[in-house]
Amino acid sequence: MRLDGRTALVTGASSGIGAETALGLARLGARVGLVGRDRERTERAAAHLRRETGGAADVFLADLSSQAEIRCLAGEVRTRYPALDILVNNAGAIFSERHVTADGIERTWALDHLAYVLLTHELRAPLEAAPRARIVNLASAAHTRGRIDFDDLGGERRYSAMKAYAQAKLGNVLFTCALARRLAGSPITVNAVHPGVVASDFAKNTHGLLGFAWGLIRPFLISAADGAKTSLHVATAPDLDGVSGRYFARSRETASSALSRDEALQERVWTLSRRQLGIEP
Repeated sequence: MRLDGRTALVTGASSGIGAETALGLARLGARVGLVGRDRERTERAAAHLRRETGGAADVFLADLSSQAEIRCLAGEVRTRYPALDILVNNAGAIFSERHVTADGIERTWALDHLAYVLLTHELRAPLEAAPRARIVNLASAAHTRGRIDFDDLGGERRYSAMKAYAQAKLGNVLFTCALARRLAGSPITVNAVHPGVVASDFAKNTHGLLGFAWGLIRPFLISAADGAKTSLHVATAPDLDGVSGRYFARSRETASSALSRDEALQERVWTLSRRQLGIEP
């Protein structure tokens, strides 16, 4: 599907899957906004996109673990893009050590989950202004190992990088399903994707045994370009028009975990997430 005259926003677009997703959308004719935390890297990714496609690329800067910066970013996007056709919530990372953000939230949950919820909420107006907007949430097969630990959500008593990551990725799928119900009957769709295990910088904040293991397996992982294929498919495939609340891997719809399909859990996490963000449920 060509995207001429349409606008897309991709978070975590300074490198890896996000940069390749932005590039793919631009090749189809979209004007693309690239969101990154580092100005130099994000500007470099945007310049590469312009050279490769001749298309328009805009740079937005934000640390998506900060609620204040997300709200500021959303204000800039609303000003520049009155209508937003595609939103790809892609930014995420895994962290060896526990860290609490300025908002008092464990960093993995803040960046990998709550940022999706807040940015999508803040961009509701331009998404509604587009004829048929699509939201794509980057989850992971790791969600199948995730559990929402309501008694120790931030890992204060016991922190594990993989446990925190799997919990956040489960949060992505739960959020996708809960939002899809609320969007039913509207022209906006939302779906979650597993990009595959990609040789990206997502684990650059790990060290010790986890960092060592990542370094060993990285040469055998798929490329960022291959990892972007499912996001691009879900964002653009004509046969997915109207399809919402689903989970995709290898560009095909597949079943997410049984836990992620628990409607009561979806609603509980929806309410909790919005409370953490200061949004009315």
